[in-house]
Amino acid sequence: MTETMSRRKRLAFLVLGWGLVVLGVAGIFLPFLQGLLFLLIGLILLARVQPWARALVVRTRRRYPAVNRAHSFAERKADALVAWFRGRRIR
Repeated sequence: MTETMSRRKRLAFLVLGWGLVVLGVAGIFLPFLQGLLFLLIGLILLARVQPWARALVVRTRRRYPAVNRAHSFAERKADALVAWFRGRRIR
């Protein structure tokens, strides 16, 4: 996927992924943020462009079957949402 990904899209994944990871770390210490949720979403986004993050996600999915099921469900929902947005011609 990284070979065909445009430079702009890769940068967006990196910025958004790292931003969510930072929010996740802050959320560990701040009671009003869902730290773990932000960390997981950021890691999933980074896994699309960073080999180390992809390896971490694969290792976690193998070790924890419940995480694997939740990740698969979330990935299907995200793909459906992206397809829905792409289907709309917003200018």
